[in-house]
Parts: sequence; C-alpha cells; structure tokens
Amino acid sequence: MLACTMPSASAHQANKRVADANALVTTDIAPRPAPQSTRRSVSRSEKGPYYVDFRARTAASWGHAFVWYGKTSERAVDVAGLTPAGDTWSYMLGYLTWVPSETGASYGDLDPDYLTASYRVYLNEADAKRVFAYIKKLQASSPVWNAETTNCTGFIGDIAEYMGLKVPNRWQRPENFVNSLRDMNGGRQTVRLSAE
Repeated sequence: MLACTMPSASAHQANKRVADANALVTTDIAPRPAPQSTRRSVSRSEKGPYYVDFRARTAASWGHAFVWYGKTSERAVDVAGLTPAGDTWSYMLGYLTWVPSETGASYGDLDPDYLTASYRVYLNEADAKRVFAYIKKLQASSPVWNAETTNCTGFIGDIAEYMGLKVPNRWQRPENFVNSLRDMNGGRQTVRLSAE
C-alpha cells in the first residue's frame, strides 16, 4: 500500500551528517504568511534555538518521510527515518512481511534536489532535549519495517504526536503526509511540550 524508500544507508553510516541544515530548507514550501495586520517579526531566539524538520523526498517508489533535527546555530544535522535494511529484495519482501529496519539517514535525505515537502517546528532547549531523547528511543525500538503497517510516515507521525502536534492519516504518500501535518497544525512554527 505505502512504501517509504528504496535504497537505505548502510548500517555502517553514521546517523549524524554534516550539512547546512538552514540553507537546505526551501522557502517555497513554507506556510503562507499571515495577513500583514497580524504579522510580526519573530526572532530566531523566540522560535527556539532547536528544531525538528519533518521532511519528504522523492524515491524510486512512493517517496520517503524522515526528520532532520538539531540546533539552529550548528551546521550539523541529525537524521531519523524508518527504512528497510538492505537492498531491493528487503524492500519488496517488506510488502508481504516485516523486514529488518534502519532508522538513520538514507540515500537522498541530505540532497535538496529530492526534497518535496518540509515542515520545520522550533523548540526551546528543555523541550528539545525531551524530543531528541524520544527520537533516539524510537530509533532504538524500531527493529522492523513493513510497507503497510510500520513505515516512514508512521515513524515521523509518532514524533509529531509526541510533540503535541495534530497528526494526519499515516497511510498516504510521504509528501502528502508532511503537507497535511503542516496544514492541520496551521503552519505553527513553535512547540511547547506540556509538563512531564
């Protein structure tokens, strides 16, 4: 029903990649600006020095959904997503049963030419620590991938839900999922987690 990616990064590749995270965020997929009467300048520090960027990109199949996360003042970006481990055989078998997964960066996750949707949300330091710990926990507890039940949109949907965002139906193309996530949350740019 829904596939998330074709080739994935090898198990030996690091989850942390260096890229200019701010430069690779495209402005043409940002939410529409507010009417001028209600618009006000928001400084980066007001938004929060940390972010989670829900992203979608093209792939040989339906596409792939994943997150970038990190600190706005740093060029390094962490990448998390759910993909089948291995080659095309694992991917095809993942339509019938569960296959081993990888949860780090996969081929194309850092290439702006493949980007089809992006929704960035800013966090303060305390909330970012909680969200980033949750992402790492989710990565450690996601040993399998299946095209219909345990896929990339479900993975990033779990992160969005943890952050308190409204989450769309997870069984749709990654690009549609990310755009729906942004639209359902009114393009909201900051998140404050509730007290523990």
